[in-house]
Amino acid sequence: MVFLVINICTVGYTQVLKGTVVDSKTHQVIRLASVYFNGTFVGTSSDQQGRFELDVSKNSSMPLTVSAIGYYSVTLDDYATDKRLEVQLQPKDYGLQEVVTHTKSLKSRRQRNLRIFKDEFLGTTINSEICVILNESDITFNYNSDKDTLKAFASKPLEIDNKALGYKVTYYLDKFEHYKRQNSTFFRGNIIFTEDIANKLNPKHIEENRRNAYLGSRMHFFRILWSKDDLNAKGFVVRKNTFDDLKSKDVVIEYNDNKFLKGNQKLYVSYGRNVSYINFLKDYVYFDKTGYFDPAGINWQGAMGEQRVGDWLPNEYWPIQ
Repeated sequence: MVFLVINICTVGYTQVLKGTVVDSKTHQVIRLASVYFNGTFVGTSSDQQGRFELDVSKNSSMPLTVSAIGYYSVTLDDYATDKRLEVQLQPKDYGLQEVVTHTKSLKSRRQRNLRIFKDEFLGTTINSEICVILNESDITFNYNSDKDTLKAFASKPLEIDNKALGYKVTYYLDKFEHYKRQNSTFFRGNIIFTEDIANKLNPKHIEENRRNAYLGSRMHFFRILWSKDDLNAKGFVVRKNTFDDLKSKDVVIEYNDNKFLKGNQKLYVSYGRNVSYINFLKDYVYFDKTGYFDPAGINWQGAMGEQRVGDWLPNEYWPIQ
């Protein structure tokens, strides 16, 4: 018998979550904090009293994220709408003033680091090449860290104009490290999308770009797993250490109307010429019908692991048939 501990958001009879955002040290209210579902269009801001209200009815299975300038983001996996919530944010402290002082005297080095950051953060695809970070000046680098590791910080959320996909993106960067010797990168943060087709490419070209970014993506993969469609018929090949193709039922377990990807063995996933590998950090990885999955449960390698912000889509996106 398999027993799963499920950490899924619970929602009461009402659908509106109410709360207040405060500083964890001073307990003073935080104005204009962003309260949102990571990777979606859905969000709001706290008012002058630090209060917020958000309709959670369409995203009740997802964690809720709260972010503010100068603070680390908080993700809430368990919340209820039948009582007012108090969210405490921890102030960031990474010696920003020292970083700023050094970057002013190292302009050429900053430009090199900025190129590395944009390649690793936005990506190097056709879509990412015309992405623009509107507030590059808010990005700083720590030159006193290990010479092999490039660390980047953002004093404000990064505002990104994704011209190819027709979105404005706000990204709250919590951590960015590029390991030069290994040529690998780790970054963590939270993202919220805004539709922005006006003054962009032809809408048909935007939809074509979105569709191309979607096909073979992590979002596409998890949606097919949820639907129980034939993986091979949808273009995916999934295997373990054998040459036998796996079906959705071979890698997915259902429990109380929730679905989990079983993490008992590394998975090989291919879509066309793109090959990916799933290394599991948890025994069971929760996912839902939108393509949302628990990011703490998987380490991606290969094509899916190389997908960067420039090719990310909001959970609300569905390709036009």
